[in-house]
Amino acid sequence: MFLTRGVARGGIAIPLALAFAAACANTGQPPGGPPDEKPPVILGVYPESGAVLPNPRGDAVIQFDGVIDEQSGGGGGGGGAGAVAGLASRILLSPTAGPVNVTWHRSAIHVKPKEGWKPGRVYQLQILPGIADLRRNVMKTRRTIVFSTGPTIPHARLDGIAVQWVEQRALVGGLIRAQLLPDTLAYLALVDSAGGFQFDNLPPGRYAVFAIADQNGNRMRDRREAFDSVLVTIDSSATAVLWAFVHDTAGPKLRQVDPLDSVAARLTFTQPLDPAQPPESLRVRVVALPDSTPVRVRGVFTAARYDSLAAQQRAALDSTRAANDTTQKPAPPPAADTLRPAPRPAAAGPLAPAPDTSGLRIILAQRPVPQDKLVLRLDSALTPGVKYYVEVRGSRNLSGARADGHAILVVPKPTPVPARADSTRRAVRDSTKP
Repeated sequence: MFLTRGVARGGIAIPLALAFAAACANTGQPPGGPPDEKPPVILGVYPESGAVLPNPRGDAVIQFDGVIDEQSGGGGGGGGAGAVAGLASRILLSPTAGPVNVTWHRSAIHVKPKEGWKPGRVYQLQILPGIADLRRNVMKTRRTIVFSTGPTIPHARLDGIAVQWVEQRALVGGLIRAQLLPDTLAYLALVDSAGGFQFDNLPPGRYAVFAIADQNGNRMRDRREAFDSVLVTIDSSATAVLWAFVHDTAGPKLRQVDPLDSVAARLTFTQPLDPAQPPESLRVRVVALPDSTPVRVRGVFTAARYDSLAAQQRAALDSTRAANDTTQKPAPPPAADTLRPAPRPAAAGPLAPAPDTSGLRIILAQRPVPQDKLVLRLDSALTPGVKYYVEVRGSRNLSGARADGHAILVVPKPTPVPARADSTRRAVRDSTKP
């Protein structure tokens, strides 16, 4: 019955209506046959992609070839509210100024913005993977339908990559919001498993593009959610790279200090530091307690830089020892077999791993990895059993906020090694009579 009304009100095409009727007639395979493992297939969508409807009425309808699971898509609970929440997570309609109503009608999904269809807009309806039928066969492809309520459908394109900067991985499932300035309405897309996203059929103009780690799934940017933004001007096509991280208005403070070796300690902060800030720009003060005796600081380094300097120092020391050691015997001459030229390596077989040329790794290599740890190098050795007051001023986080902090460094005393009893000795029997 609702299909007949839909034809009268919205102008559904006759072939699509016939497809709907065929879908209703074919309710499933006869019992006893082979199991149906084919995922749901979309028979038709109203409005069709590319349609221009100045005054649309009713809902947008997505018709499948069979009954779909009303709780598919990650929704929970039994009944209407949970079912709508599940299917709503697999439907993305934009641009809208409010929530979108998604309802289940056995073999069809109805979609409509709560504010109604607005004239003069180009809508994008995305059907995401994850919709399942009653046999738990899941649709793994996505489909995008673009229709207009007035203007001609544009053809500008925006694509890019979104990554989590601190975690050094793709922002999988993250939300991309592309706002055509000065409007606050946004076109929406989700980040795929490789970190990529794509918009087609966008109006040309200047966009504010946001990448958001949408943890609660409300498709908005909330506080404490990692995000990044960039301004992009689109004529025919454009590309954007976004580095999402938590924007904290409070700067990083020194959380703890741990001894690393006899002259160095590890500084740990409450959040990652800005990689663009040189460690030597920090103002560090160290005093020995309880007399507050100043301790001279040799320098502050990143962990990688300190390891490199320590390795160079060890290599130089080993070279000096080897030059001064005259007891070493000369190295023996090479064996006869080693004088032969090394054979060429065999060609890589079909099981050899291919080199990693993914765009994600190339993008991640363009920026240094934010770290929340530094290494403090002192001019003199740390005294066991003594406490040191360490103060760090001017540390800066990824958002540019600065803070000062302090912590106490406790140098433990070396644990004495207990003397081992000599088990080879045996008690001598005193044979002298009293």
